[in-house]
Amino acid sequence: MESRIDPMEGLTSLREESKRGGGQARIDAIRKSGRHTAHERISSLVDPGSFVEIDAFVKSRETEHGMDRNSILGDGVVAGSANIEGRRILCFAQDFSVFGGSMGEMHAQKIVKIVDLALKARLPLVGIWDGGGQRAHEGVSALGATGELMDRLISCSGRIPMISLVLGPVVGASALAAAIADFVIIGEEHGEFFLSSPLETPEVAEEGMSSRDLGGAEMHASRSGIASLVAADEDDAMDIVAELLSHFPDHCDAMPPILATSDSDERQCVSLTDMVPDDSNRPYDMKKIVAAIVDDNQFLELQPQYAENIVIGFARLGGSPIGIIANQPKVLAGCLDIDASVKAARFIRTCDCFNIPLVSFVDVPGFLPGTVQEWGGIIRHGAKLLYAYAEATVPQLTVVTRKAYGGAYLAMSCKHLESDYNVAWPSGELAVMGAEGAVNIIHRRELKDAEDPSTKHLDLVNEYKKKFGDPYVAARNGWLDDVIEPEETRIRLIRALRPLTSKRVWQPPRKHGNIPL
Repeated sequence: MESRIDPMEGLTSLREESKRGGGQARIDAIRKSGRHTAHERISSLVDPGSFVEIDAFVKSRETEHGMDRNSILGDGVVAGSANIEGRRILCFAQDFSVFGGSMGEMHAQKIVKIVDLALKARLPLVGIWDGGGQRAHEGVSALGATGELMDRLISCSGRIPMISLVLGPVVGASALAAAIADFVIIGEEHGEFFLSSPLETPEVAEEGMSSRDLGGAEMHASRSGIASLVAADEDDAMDIVAELLSHFPDHCDAMPPILATSDSDERQCVSLTDMVPDDSNRPYDMKKIVAAIVDDNQFLELQPQYAENIVIGFARLGGSPIGIIANQPKVLAGCLDIDASVKAARFIRTCDCFNIPLVSFVDVPGFLPGTVQEWGGIIRHGAKLLYAYAEATVPQLTVVTRKAYGGAYLAMSCKHLESDYNVAWPSGELAVMGAEGAVNIIHRRELKDAEDPSTKHLDLVNEYKKKFGDPYVAARNGWLDDVIEPEETRIRLIRALRPLTSKRVWQPPRKHGNIPL
C-alpha cells in the first residue's frame, strides 16, 4: 500500500523553506554584521501578530546562468499587510540573504503587487530596502519589472504616504525607486545609497574613498539632502516610521489624525518675550521659538543637517498635526539659498498633498547673494519655494518674528500669496530691504554731498525705519492680520487654525502646473 503524503506537512515545509531565504549561513552572516533579517525587520516594524504575508512561494522564472537550479522561494523580498499602532499599512522588506537582495523580475513584480494593493486600499506604504540593485543574471527582464515598479510608485505619489527605510546598500534603479517615497530614513551604520555602484565610481576605485564616504548616511544627511532622518539603529528606524505616520492620514482625501494633548490651548509662551534680540543683526535659535509654541514642546525636525538656514518638520497645535517651515537666523542670518529653497518647497508640497496645515516662522533678510548662488540657479530654485506656497490649498498661518525683506518676504507665505492668517511680533520688519541698504540706494547723492555723512546716514536710517521698518505699515494695508504679543502666539495660532480646518479652495481645471524644476 502506498504511503500518502500529508498536504498540511507539505505546506508547513514550504513555509519554513520560504522563511529560510538564502539559507542559515547567509542569515547568520547578516546577523553577525549587526543587521536583521527581512522577517525580523517587519516583525520589529509592525504590531505583533498583525502581518499577513503574500507571495511567499514566488520564485524566479529565469533559466539562464543556472537560475532555475538556484531559485529561492520568495525571491528575495517579504511583502504583505500589517498594522502599526493599530493603523493598517502595506509593507515589504528586501531579503539580503537571497542574491544580496538584488531585484529580479519576480522580486519586482511582488513589490508591484503590494504597491497596487496599497493604492487600491488607500493605505500608507512602507518599504525596507537592502539590496544591490538589479539582478544581472536576469538582464532586461529585471530592469523592465523595475520600471513597472517605478511607474506604480509614481502613481502612489501624493495619493498615499510612502516611507523608504534604507538599512543596507541600495544601488542603481532600486535607489531611484526608494527615493520616490515622501520620506527616506537611512540607517546610520549600514545604510548606503548609490545611483552608480561604488565598484564603478572612479573616486572609490582610484582615490581610496570608501563606499560610506560616497553614499553613507552622513553624506546623504548633510550634503545630498536625500535623508529625511538618520536612524541610530534598526529599532530607531522603526520608531521613526511610527512617529511620521502619526502625523499623516491614510490617503490624500482624509484628514490627519488629531491626538489628545494635556497642553492647554490657552497657554501663554512667556519665554518668547525676550527671545528676539534688540539688535536686529544678532542671531537667535528659531527652533526654541517653535518648541515653545507647539503642543508639549514636541517638534520632529526633518533634514536637520541639510540646509540648516531653514528648519522644517512636524508638530501639533491643539492636537492637530502641522508642518513647520522656519528661517533659522543662527545660520547664514536666515538667508534663503538654493538648498534651503528646495528643501522647504518639497516639504510644503508633501504637507499640501495630505491636508497638513502649514505654519511658517519668518525672519529672512533676503536671498543669499553671490556668484555661486546666481550661477547655480537661485532664481529658478527660489521660484520653487514661492510656487509651492502659492500652489498649496491647505490652511496657511505665518508669524513674522523679525526681518521679512524683499523677494524672500514674498516667498515665505506672505498675504499676497493667499496665506490665511498672517501676524507679526512688534519686532517685525517688513520692507523691500534693510534700512541701511535702502538709505544707501535712495539717498546716495544726498549722502555724498553731506557735510557729516555718518550723522546724515544715521538720521536717514532712523527716518526710514520709522516709515517702513515696523509691522504697522503692513498692518494698515491689510497685509498683516494683526500685530501680536509674542507670548500670545500659541493661543492666536490655535484659534486661527480651528475655523480653517474646513477650508476648501476651488481651482480652475488643468492637467498640472509647471513648477520650475
